[in-house]
Amino acid sequence: MSLADVVFGFGAHTGLGEIPELLRMARQADREGLDLFSLSDHPYIGGRVDAYAALGFVLGGTERLAGLANVTNLPTRPAAMLARTVTSLSALSGGRVVLGMGAGGLWDRIADMGVPPLAPGAAVEAFEEAITLVRLLSGGGEPVTFEGRYYRVEAIEPAPVPAPPVWTGSVGPRSLRATGRVADGWIPGHAADWLSERYRTSRPLIDAAAESAGRDPRDVRTVYNLPGRITDRPLPATRDRDGRWIGGSVAQWAEELTSAVVEHGASGFILFPPGHAAHDDVSLGRWAAEIAPAVREGVRRCGVGVGG
Repeated sequence: MSLADVVFGFGAHTGLGEIPELLRMARQADREGLDLFSLSDHPYIGGRVDAYAALGFVLGGTERLAGLANVTNLPTRPAAMLARTVTSLSALSGGRVVLGMGAGGLWDRIADMGVPPLAPGAAVEAFEEAITLVRLLSGGGEPVTFEGRYYRVEAIEPAPVPAPPVWTGSVGPRSLRATGRVADGWIPGHAADWLSERYRTSRPLIDAAAESAGRDPRDVRTVYNLPGRITDRPLPATRDRDGRWIGGSVAQWAEELTSAVVEHGASGFILFPPGHAAHDDVSLGRWAAEIAPAVREGVRRCGVGVGG
């Protein structure tokens, strides 16, 4: 997966009974040229497989598909161990890992796992500190001593593997600003897209924080979780009354997503079926073999580079 390109992926379910479907879809996506798959990370739900165990297993059975926890439940995964996990997965898979990061959302469930709850501001501070520590413990070099407020390591040797790209699921203002300072990408929450009020009010916070940190805001990619149907025929309307994308034909998808890249700076799209349905082979095939190439060609014709 090249970070210079618009990326296309799919989101999969992680229920224990859905493992055969996950593996089958991943193999299909790998054959058909998709860039990545994403899995949710809810370790307090016993009926789901662990996200990172699943990522490793799927990556081991594919050749080019990258994996992403969308997003990592950071409070249950200490930052130093998370660094070891993602650098190990990167080494084993040839760099096919993206580190999706969240500050922690369902704190009542997280606390049920024995993790002391943090106030929202503290959770964001820990989140930013964790990203910094993951990077310090990647890429080789001298032993790392880190004295943070929430994480501490003493003379720990970094893995001789580069840190993977870090994409966040930031929602609140503090978390969005942290994304601008330290992350490589942003996945807007609540399946917000490029025409949504959430995007219009959130992205400027990321950009301003990136500039204040001496970064180019375009270095923080925007990758969308995008639910919708891929239909045989064009739909009369591709958005509902609230303006949310609902899908359409291959041509309607291609036109909309090309516009998202060219006019709004989108960098990638992770397809989810509507509601809690599973992907079907036909839709996933159209996503990989028809929509993704059409969007890439449309972007190429416009001569637009991929940015934030």
